[in-house]
Amino acid sequence: MRQIDLQQLADDASFNRFHARILGWCALVIVCDGYDLAVAGIALPAIMRDMGVTAQSAGFMVSSALFGMMIGAIFLGTVADRIGRRAAIAICLALFSGFTAAAGMTDDPYVFSAMRFLAGLGIGGVMPNVVAQMTEYAPKRLRATLVTLMFSGYAVGGMLAALLGKGMIEAWGWQSVFLAAGVPIVLIPFVLKSLPESLPFLLRAGRLDEVASIARRLDPSCTAQCGDSFALPAAERPSGAPIRQLFADGRGFSTAMFWIAFFMCLFMVYALSSWLAKLMAGAGYSLGSALTFVLVLNFGAVIGAVGGGWLADRFHIKYVLVAMYALAAVSITLLGYPVPTPVLFLLVGLAGASTIGTQIVTYAYAGQFYPAAVRATGIGWASGVGRSGAILAPIAIGTLVGLALPLQHNFAAIAVPAVIATVAVALIRHERSAVAVLNSEPARAAAG
Repeated sequence: MRQIDLQQLADDASFNRFHARILGWCALVIVCDGYDLAVAGIALPAIMRDMGVTAQSAGFMVSSALFGMMIGAIFLGTVADRIGRRAAIAICLALFSGFTAAAGMTDDPYVFSAMRFLAGLGIGGVMPNVVAQMTEYAPKRLRATLVTLMFSGYAVGGMLAALLGKGMIEAWGWQSVFLAAGVPIVLIPFVLKSLPESLPFLLRAGRLDEVASIARRLDPSCTAQCGDSFALPAAERPSGAPIRQLFADGRGFSTAMFWIAFFMCLFMVYALSSWLAKLMAGAGYSLGSALTFVLVLNFGAVIGAVGGGWLADRFHIKYVLVAMYALAAVSITLLGYPVPTPVLFLLVGLAGASTIGTQIVTYAYAGQFYPAAVRATGIGWASGVGRSGAILAPIAIGTLVGLALPLQHNFAAIAVPAVIATVAVALIRHERSAVAVLNSEPARAAAG
């Protein structure tokens, strides 16, 4: 009789077809999620024209999804640790695909806003769940790389919306890009069949046959025999209310620092997404359509996410993040000064890498920080609190733009959150993270 440590099995596993399947499905869900979030901004001019709404009303219509995302990240992230991560991902996929398509079938601004709010529940809720899913099963030496590679699908979805949107809107109207967002609903049965369930959830439910099957897929040489048992390290086992566990075992201060970092980073992401093109146009740059900025910003995000993940698996993820936030402060500040056009493109790319890309690496760090039993809850609450920064950013920077301040002041205001996030991440107590606690456990040390 022996006890099989599931966490060590996942940590030490070699990347195989099982991991590739999880990566592929989670990345595909995130691509769909990124498309759904970006599609409203791409279609906004046509929506305003057809519905006859003012810019202020249009801003509310778009921001309704952000309110939904804030609630969805907190609620569906927490619920997933109780109903199972696979079911939560399927619910989120149904919400953001179904209600985004429904928004394309209305011509009323209020109904449109309601549909976007409901879609936002799924858009926000799916993020903590796919991050938790990939983090749980990824081999330790590739964990940050795989999480950020998966999450770069978010930027791919944004680029897809930008590339397809113009042609589809001109040919079939703005409704077409929303109706296209409903197609991923057909993926739900495949997601339910292909994605494994969370190991802490399966153990709690007593579904040991599924646990044994997953163990074999993680490591084909692992064959459970009669009398063998499965276990997770003490730090990974569920105990008590998930939300309370975010502040247990010395994690309280670091949880607050994660919330600050998420808030500041999402503030920068949405400030740039909302106002970059307008600020540059006001400064006299002739760089073509806003589509160019969207593509460069999101291309930089992919490079920053994958590159940041690669660095995080080779160096300390906390200090990689500190460096990335510091790069955001510098690159965004420099956008406010006159530079040659090629340098401007470089700075926009760096801004994308160090804001959107850094946000993705921050998700990866949060996934490693919290124990598996409350991982989706921890990521969900950090993401939900961060969404308030996303909601505030367009309003705050829009107010500054209305004051007609010099360009440098506007970009300096966007860069200040990067400085605050740098300090917040630097103050995270990494020794209280799940990975550090696991590595310090006597049993894990003995097994090593």
